[in-house]
Amino acid sequence: MFLSHIKRWRLTVDGEPIITHCSHLLPVLWDGKPAMLKISSDEAERAGGALMHWWDGVGAARVYAHDSEAVLLERALGRRSLLAMAMDGADDTATRIICSTVAKLHAPREHPRPELIPLARWFRDLAPAADVHGGILARCNLIAAALLADNGDPVVLHGDIHHSNILDFEQHGWLAIDPKGLVGERGFDYANIFVNEDLPTTSTPGRLRRQLGIVATEAGLEPKRLLQWIAAYSGLSAAWFLGDGSTELAESPLAAARIALAELQQG
Repeated sequence: MFLSHIKRWRLTVDGEPIITHCSHLLPVLWDGKPAMLKISSDEAERAGGALMHWWDGVGAARVYAHDSEAVLLERALGRRSLLAMAMDGADDTATRIICSTVAKLHAPREHPRPELIPLARWFRDLAPAADVHGGILARCNLIAAALLADNGDPVVLHGDIHHSNILDFEQHGWLAIDPKGLVGERGFDYANIFVNEDLPTTSTPGRLRRQLGIVATEAGLEPKRLLQWIAAYSGLSAAWFLGDGSTELAESPLAAARIALAELQQG
């Protein structure tokens, strides 16, 4: 799988392959520089590769080379972790770093943007899941439908912002990786800060309200609108898990949805 790109881009293998549910990655050296070769057949992953190139190292890892199926990225070597920070008493600091990084990704560029996936298509699995499961998902779907019907000024979105997708690139700072290549209202990109299933404190009492204030201030977002995006994204995440038969994994985003919906009701 990697051989043709290793030859084409004159790479040296520098580690063992990493296999995810939709991508194959290989640590390599390119012109003596640590890099990561990523190959995927997934539509969103390929859109993300083109988007990484479009960002040109501003807020995201640098792209050394790319084609229709592969991207060669600068490799993160820093030891700091936003997920570890959030779990070790520096949750607010991690959130502010995420917001700062996302703002760089959302900033306009002069050159034409690549072909991206509209948010309405990204949310296509939520309505069928709401029809099947009802309850919280039905409420999240109604909110999502209203948001998508009034999508504000669309911007280029990362699509999968969470603590483990913004890495420490040492002298280059905190940079994003693994975008999905979406386009839509910018509030969507901040929702996963509140929903990340890898962060065990997402449903801790009071956390969402505290982080909501930080994100709304840092990103210049209206808190109610941000809460609506949190509910919508939580519903979509739960729908994906339920669609895969992963009922247990759906509990984390459903918990986030309950908290967001409760906050909306109080507001």
